[in-house]
Amino acid sequence: MMVLYKPNINFITEHAIDPDKRRYIVTDEGPRHYIDIDHYGAYPYTSLPHKWKDAVAKFGEDSLKMYGIVPWHIQVMLNRLTTAFKEKNFTKIMKNSAELGHYIADSHVPLHANSNHNGQFTHQRGIHGFWESRVPELLAEKEFDFFIGKADFIADPLTFTWARVLESGKAADSVLTFERELTKQFGTDKKYAFENRNGVLLRQYSSAFTIAFNKKLNGMVERRMRQSIYAVASFWYTAWVNAGQPDLKSLSTQTFSEADVKEFDKLNEQWKTGGKMLGKQEE
Repeated sequence: MMVLYKPNINFITEHAIDPDKRRYIVTDEGPRHYIDIDHYGAYPYTSLPHKWKDAVAKFGEDSLKMYGIVPWHIQVMLNRLTTAFKEKNFTKIMKNSAELGHYIADSHVPLHANSNHNGQFTHQRGIHGFWESRVPELLAEKEFDFFIGKADFIADPLTFTWARVLESGKAADSVLTFERELTKQFGTDKKYAFENRNGVLLRQYSSAFTIAFNKKLNGMVERRMRQSIYAVASFWYTAWVNAGQPDLKSLSTQTFSEADVKEFDKLNEQWKTGGKMLGKQEE
């Protein structure tokens, strides 16, 4: 698999955010990124069936989409990637690999598994980006270890996915509680700071507050990022194995067609002119 993925790592990195771009264009895209699992009661949320057909039978498809469907959409994307491997379709393999990775990563973020996803109910607006962006931007390069070893075959992807989603749902309370406690301790004047970013002075969470938050979470952000990396690699590997382990050497020199490039450019242009994110807002 390395023979195909390594030469195309820049494409996967760049296009892993395509699902987020579609949130500004396609109404149905938003629910694929999260699940407000606290809507279904308390951990471990036993009222919610894990199989899609059972969940639809109990709650209805419209209701499920209202509160997010990320665990099930990951299975859809895994099936698409498996089919792409079977067909040895270079474009589909690359596109679905990048996008599957995005949804898996989202499922590892605690606030993607909670209705209070940006602290909007508890006067903590901005906490979503704080956990997801500010902490890793400040600490990842110097402190985080992203070497996680080899990927594994996932025999039961649905069960695997739900285990990670339940972990996220359970961790969301700690994320919100610890930020609130530190805010009382630091005060607003020390919680935020003006820092230079590419020549622009921006107000953001201070370095001291960010480091304290990461310490109080006992390395949760790094841990979830590591688990996410392992999961993405293992789902790619699982799709390849389930496709019959096709030889990928013949695909390693392929490039995207002119039509493919136009399609990617079209999405980018639509995103740039799309205005506000449709549906649930993260910021």
